[in-house]
Amino acid sequence: MLRAFLVWLQTQLGKGSGDLARSWSEALLESLNFWSLLEGTHLLALMLFAGTIFVVDLRLLGVTFRRTPVSVVSDRVLPLTVAGFTLAVVTGVALFYAKPLFYYHNIWFRLKLVLLAFALVNIAVFHVRVQRNRSDWDAAARPPFSARASAALSLSAWIVVISLGRLIAYDWFECGKPQPHFINVVESCAASEAGAVEKHAVSRLARAGA
Repeated sequence: MLRAFLVWLQTQLGKGSGDLARSWSEALLESLNFWSLLEGTHLLALMLFAGTIFVVDLRLLGVTFRRTPVSVVSDRVLPLTVAGFTLAVVTGVALFYAKPLFYYHNIWFRLKLVLLAFALVNIAVFHVRVQRNRSDWDAAARPPFSARASAALSLSAWIVVISLGRLIAYDWFECGKPQPHFINVVESCAASEAGAVEKHAVSRLARAGA
């Protein structure tokens, strides 16, 4: 059902009549200048968001700004964090809309969503539970273990999210190419236009032909 919706989103939504008619998704992808601007804006927004998150996390770890209360550091960068996150989400959704089926069958994108969810849950846990008693350790050069653990998880998760986003550009694992069975399963290649090609099956055929 989800894939059928994405097919409609990519190929039918906004499509006019005529052989040369393009859907809004296809028009966005084929708009070279706007696509580049959108992608560049997404990267800059991600840098702003992740950069400010890292500043707070490093303070919580007791690495930087040790003489500055955690609340001061957090309050100073929070508006930038919110702005960066909002812009990253808006541009990220637009980028996904341009190639929904490509991202749907991309293992890196799927892993990115899992880690993104983990990172957001970690932020929620920090704000709801960890910093409830922040007044007790706000000015401490080295916050308690729970705060440091949350910061370490945050740093690790966002670094992985950014790395997975970068890997999306590479075609190491694509449906239709010979690849391990579990990759085909994770990417739902059997439902894609290119299909699922098992690497071991191709190897057996090659040996038989030899």
